[in-house]
Amino acid sequence: MDDWGRPLQKVVIVGGGAAGWMSAAALSAVLKPPYEIRLVESDEIGIIGVGEATIPPIRLFNSLARIDEADFLKATQGSFKLGIEFVDWGRRGERYFHGFGSVGREKLWPVDFSQYWLRMRALGRALPLDAYAICNSAARAGRFMLPRPEMQNSPLNAINYAYHFDASLYAQALRRLSEARGVRRTEGKVVNALLHEQAGPRQGQVRAVQMQGGELIEGDLFLDCSGFQALLIEKALATGHEDWSHWLPCDRAVAVPSEPAGPLLPYTRATAHRAGWQWRIPLQHRVGNGHVYASGHVSDDEAADLLLRHLDGRPLAEPRIIRFRTGMRRQAWSRNVVAIGLAAGFVEPLESTALHLIQMGIGDLIERFPHAGFDALEIAEYNQRSRARYESVRDFVMLHYHLNQRDDSPFWRACAAMDIPAPLRRRMRLYESSGRLVYGDGDEFREASWLEVMEGQNLRPRAWLPLAELQGADDTAAYLKGISDTIAQCVAAMPSHEEFVRHYCAAARR
Repeated sequence: MDDWGRPLQKVVIVGGGAAGWMSAAALSAVLKPPYEIRLVESDEIGIIGVGEATIPPIRLFNSLARIDEADFLKATQGSFKLGIEFVDWGRRGERYFHGFGSVGREKLWPVDFSQYWLRMRALGRALPLDAYAICNSAARAGRFMLPRPEMQNSPLNAINYAYHFDASLYAQALRRLSEARGVRRTEGKVVNALLHEQAGPRQGQVRAVQMQGGELIEGDLFLDCSGFQALLIEKALATGHEDWSHWLPCDRAVAVPSEPAGPLLPYTRATAHRAGWQWRIPLQHRVGNGHVYASGHVSDDEAADLLLRHLDGRPLAEPRIIRFRTGMRRQAWSRNVVAIGLAAGFVEPLESTALHLIQMGIGDLIERFPHAGFDALEIAEYNQRSRARYESVRDFVMLHYHLNQRDDSPFWRACAAMDIPAPLRRRMRLYESSGRLVYGDGDEFREASWLEVMEGQNLRPRAWLPLAELQGADDTAAYLKGISDTIAQCVAAMPSHEEFVRHYCAAARR
């Protein structure tokens, strides 16, 4: 039978957790009968659950899935995130902020804001970057409010934010939502995948997955959300894996929750250590903590001990070791299988991109949702976009490691000396030459993000673009002062983050 143009009907999601239930929630919001969505997961298989911090596009996903923001934050013990504070990454004793949103204002004169700021800094007439970014300034002050779209000429319209939340609670909330929309959940372990063997257009595709009890679950389209196991995309279809450990040397994490301590901060903190870094993610009911490290430079016991010694509050569980390998699947979509989440690839959580990559994989699939004939050109386009996205995140995370001036351990010296990919080297050289910031089609981070990290880790341009000098120095200084003064006034009028959460989305006490 010719499947070209025939709608497929049965979508089978293998694996739960954030990847599986995000997929189920998004697809169930879009697909209507006769489509059927079935999710298979086992309660005996734990989820990784490392990522509890996100970046702003998660709001678009929640909107697509028709999730109410306040209800979602209550259900997941969530809080708001305006960016990430990096401690000891350039040199020990230094810290900087990578905030969401813009820095300065949209281009009013011939060149970007950053060019005028570079010139004024050289003349001693500019404040640090944070003063010109509403999200950075609000985060530093521990304040938050939702953006005010009606105030078009105010920085309050430019507030951009994401969330901190309990990933396990998020998956549970998505499960309830998905099942209410008709998604069928099957409990149990998948032990095998059966392929179509008969010659024809379906030959080599996955026909069904076999459960531990013997049940066969057939489908037309399979989503592999089985995590690092990659049960379908790798074990069944052998698509191959591209290893990036020579660029991103950390291969383990130890995680532990702790009691809340101090005010509820609207940002994540990433603190560099001798052979890796530590995350701190504040939730309403606890703080998520973890130490990402290179096992070739520090033992598991040493890594766990270091993490426990740097907690702000009492630990609430025993430390848990997570082993991982950075890299990506050579094909995220092969035949009738699409890998989502860890099955597709993994870049360590330094810039909170794990859930974002899940979200974008799902979004790309919905954008080119297939018929039963599976167009090879659409599959190739999906894989190309997936590769560009993973490589973009890889390069941005790699920038943090490579652009360090620490000389206190072999780990950091090796990171500074590593041979980096050509696109990343080109970005760094352009900025170092003239402060030029570039943005490509596959980039997941905008120019402001690259500016904040390169400046935060002490990459300094030798010059700025000549058109930045067309405006007089006094006028340019007044322009910068107007921005920083307005932002300071807006921040002073905001409530504290803790107060905002208490009134908007406080979860029931446990």
